[in-house]
Amino acid sequence: MNQSKVAKKEGLVDWQHVYSLLFTSIFLAVFIGFSAMLLSYFLDIIADSFMHFHESYHSASPKDVPAWRRLLSVTIGGVIAGLVWYAIRRKEPKIVGIAGAMKGQKMPFWKTILNVLAQIFYVGTGGSVGRELAPRQLGVMLSQQVQDFGTQKGFLKLTDEDRQILLAAAAGAGFAGVYIAPITGMLFSVELLLKKNSIKNIAISLMMSTIACLIGSIAKGFTPYYWVASGDFSRWLLIAALVIGPLAGIAGAWAKQGFAWAQKKQASGKVILLTMPLVGLLTGMVAWIAPEIMGNGRAVAQLAFHQENEQLILFFIVLGLAKFAMTFLTLYGGGTGGTLTPSIALGAVLGLVVSVVFAGVLPGIQPWHFALIGAVALLAASQQAPLMAMFMVFEIAHLHSSALIIFAVAVALSSATAKFYLEVCDKKRAL
Repeated sequence: MNQSKVAKKEGLVDWQHVYSLLFTSIFLAVFIGFSAMLLSYFLDIIADSFMHFHESYHSASPKDVPAWRRLLSVTIGGVIAGLVWYAIRRKEPKIVGIAGAMKGQKMPFWKTILNVLAQIFYVGTGGSVGRELAPRQLGVMLSQQVQDFGTQKGFLKLTDEDRQILLAAAAGAGFAGVYIAPITGMLFSVELLLKKNSIKNIAISLMMSTIACLIGSIAKGFTPYYWVASGDFSRWLLIAALVIGPLAGIAGAWAKQGFAWAQKKQASGKVILLTMPLVGLLTGMVAWIAPEIMGNGRAVAQLAFHQENEQLILFFIVLGLAKFAMTFLTLYGGGTGGTLTPSIALGAVLGLVVSVVFAGVLPGIQPWHFALIGAVALLAASQQAPLMAMFMVFEIAHLHSSALIIFAVAVALSSATAKFYLEVCDKKRAL
């Protein structure tokens, strides 16, 4: 009787399972952190080699690069990226995305690496698409590889739930390692991928994102990704949030639909050998006049965050539409990349436009406040991830804590508006 009780007591905790989960989490976080750091260096090398440009929060736009070099850089980038994407897509095994990996599909090792490098390469040459998808995909693929190796060798004991958590947390860690935003990385994992706010999910995801962030900061330090003026967010901005929220919700839903359509209908086969060079050429031609449209959208948002001249609003409207158009065409033309930072750029422009209405009405309010509210609201709507959007902009712009209550109102309204609009559209299509 006593022996059975002792045996039962010893079996209350499966220490092999606990050690397996803890070891795998830490190992992956370190591995992904160094991978994110290398991707950051790779981006810098490409941008410096092709345009003699080094992006930073002080200089986000290649405006000082000669126009002919900008045109040549992104055109060549389109040719090379198109060749790589054609080569890795033409034969089996097919490239598997994060959604597919979460459903149990295997991400091919070398094809995923080439796909990730092609994304970073194209953005480095000036291509108009987000670069945040690449480190997330790399993180998930590495997570699959480590889990499979450890399970086959017999030194890892992981449940199906553990495997899902480690895949999602790896995606968030990849993001955190590049953008130095651990809370955002955790929320991406929990809110968008796992869709379950359990203690276990949050703990594993946050630990991995934090470790990857610390290692990734070796490349970029802890400087803000977006450079904005310092200062508190006045409570008067709640009025602005009430206006910007619903507007950003509709705009974000349109952006989400547009990007999704472009990805669904994107060029394939040998056609990509023509479309990607053409998209690169067109990007370079637009960048001849507006260099801010190059890259992942950081330059457009950064310019909006520092704008105080109301007479340039028409310019910003055109710039925002051009940025959306070039990102849309990149995805439609066969390119792969993220839409988070392009969405931030579009939202910043929207907020800046709204600021004109409130100019001189709300005391102590600056246009950059509106641009930030628009950025976080449209991001939340386009991704349908309110918490991730709120903390992403808060973290990477190093904002004062007073921004959170303003962001919360804007994000709540934009997310709800976008969800309602998208549901209505789905019902109409179903009829």
